[in-house]
Amino acid sequence: MPQRPVSRPAIPIRSEPTASACAGAESFALMVLGDSMAPEFNEGDVVVIEPDGHATDGSYVLAFAHGEWIFRRLLRHAGGWRLAALNSAYPPIDLPDLGAVRGVIIQKNRPGRRRETRRYVE
Repeated sequence: MPQRPVSRPAIPIRSEPTASACAGAESFALMVLGDSMAPEFNEGDVVVIEPDGHATDGSYVLAFAHGEWIFRRLLRHAGGWRLAALNSAYPPIDLPDLGAVRGVIIQKNRPGRRRETRRYVE
């Protein structure tokens, strides 16, 4: 007898998180996709993000800009801030303030290689 397809309710995808998306300001991890932050961060690396981290000039940050999540280096720029990729093939994004920054990268791990861990804050 053929199996009937199981109907599942649609799960809405949010491009912007709501205040209740995470409990408090818990650190979380994401996997790096693409080559915009190479050679420091390669595809498959796992970064740990601290939502309440102190974003300063030169910090690696997670930001919500131009309708998407973006991982870049934060740089002080005349009149505001700039999100810059380490790979020069990707253009910088200028920000008037730090409102788009949602967290600071505090650590990088390479899966399967315990000794290849690097911390980015003290």
